[in-house]
Amino acid sequence: MHVQRIAAFADGERGGNPAGVVIVDVLPEPGEMQHVAAEVGFSETAFAAPQGTGWRVRYFAPTMEVPFCGHATIALGAALALRFGDGQFTLQLNDATITVEGRRDGDTITAALQSPPTWSAPAPAELVAQALDLFGYHTGDLDPTLPPALINAGAQHLVLGLRSRELLAAMRYELEAGRALMQAAGLVTVLLAFAETSRRFHTRNPFASGGVYEDPATGAATAALGGYLRDLGWPHGGAIEIVQGEDMGRRSLLYAQIPPIPGSSIRVSGTARLMEHQE
Repeated sequence: MHVQRIAAFADGERGGNPAGVVIVDVLPEPGEMQHVAAEVGFSETAFAAPQGTGWRVRYFAPTMEVPFCGHATIALGAALALRFGDGQFTLQLNDATITVEGRRDGDTITAALQSPPTWSAPAPAELVAQALDLFGYHTGDLDPTLPPALINAGAQHLVLGLRSRELLAAMRYELEAGRALMQAAGLVTVLLAFAETSRRFHTRNPFASGGVYEDPATGAATAALGGYLRDLGWPHGGAIEIVQGEDMGRRSLLYAQIPPIPGSSIRVSGTARLMEHQE
């Protein structure tokens, strides 16, 4: 089984979040896909097979299947563009139908996904307290303009807005404790965010539920963040830029376009680079 290794949401020739991409005629059994994803070792591997006029897609982390993964979708869009030419591709996920565009301009590959619908809701106080304790934060560390919330754009996240970039850089936690909390709460990741401006955010995404300490670029959480900001009435001006992965040495850039219609899909875009070897 051939696995392409593509870094999504790259910052030029560096950074980005590595994803595995497997394009086959028929999807393997789930157990085999899980085994391949564990061997690849990236936070997610996307598996795609033709279905009708589009593609059937499933995503696997090293220890679990996830319903939607943004960076692996961007990587898949790049792989499909390389194989079939520039275009928009329809993807049938387990619980949603989305699209991804892939385009090549010389050595640069760009991709953009349209997320599943979004929603957000205030986070339960007990969950917030447990998350603060996990990361060693205190209530006073939270940004009151970004209240804790459950956010979703095809996958569930807890968002915690922090008052400073220094607090974000100081993020630490114990992996197994994080996995237990996220699995008990039905979270794919926790999104920690600092608003540098109303349109530029710095984020970190612990992904303990999938056996990964931290993701350097998380498209699903970025889409969910866009929907959350829209629900808040945040002055985003229709688009935001995300800087992620900086504190782990894999600076990544993500862009989200936020239409005004409540609950509507978020467009998340970035560049992709082919990885000659596993970094």
